[in-house]
Amino acid sequence: MIAAVVVDIEGTTSPTSSVREDLYGYTRARLPAWLAENRTGAAVSILATTRELAARPRADTDEVATILRGWLDSDVKAEPLKAAQGLICAEGFRNGALHGEFFADVPAALRAWHADGLALYVYSSGSVRNQQDWFTFARDGELASLISGYFDLTTAGGKREQASYEKIAGAIGTPAERILFLSDHPDELDAAVAAGWHAIGLARPGEPNPPRPPHRWVDTFADIHPAHG
Repeated sequence: MIAAVVVDIEGTTSPTSSVREDLYGYTRARLPAWLAENRTGAAVSILATTRELAARPRADTDEVATILRGWLDSDVKAEPLKAAQGLICAEGFRNGALHGEFFADVPAALRAWHADGLALYVYSSGSVRNQQDWFTFARDGELASLISGYFDLTTAGGKREQASYEKIAGAIGTPAERILFLSDHPDELDAAVAAGWHAIGLARPGEPNPPRPPHRWVDTFADIHPAHG
């Protein structure tokens, strides 16, 4: 019997395009000014970590912005980039420039699963801050009250690593065999199954990751019934 459902965001609950165009676009536009404005405050560790990872110890804020933008354009899952994105986009969510965008079938399914007593969690490469805002400021009504917890690269580890799923299971206190993971990426499904989880792939029209055996694939949350087997 499934007790907990862990969901990915991009391509699973939400269109990849909405994340890339909205969150990435907002971050890209704001990065240089935000780093300059916060170079002695919120951006201190981001600047230091970026310089270290890029082996550019003397990079000024403009160069760090260029490095981070390059990582953003290449979809590099770097922790300082995700941290900067979380802080920058937090402003956008709160001033109404950004909203969480969800596939039409997702809100009703999450509400139904929550009503059935399932614990719901989010595991995404985006920062926990971004995840929380994405669900809190969902365009058609907040969904954050349905979510029991959030995990990202910093708190759980890489999404293609078995150990990350073992860490999440330990953190939420649920046996691996009672956790269901939903993602559009076959490698992530592989890692979850290797950790003893159940997994279902989302193959939504227009999304970039094609289905791959041996996993079960669906194109809507309406076809998933975790509380009923």
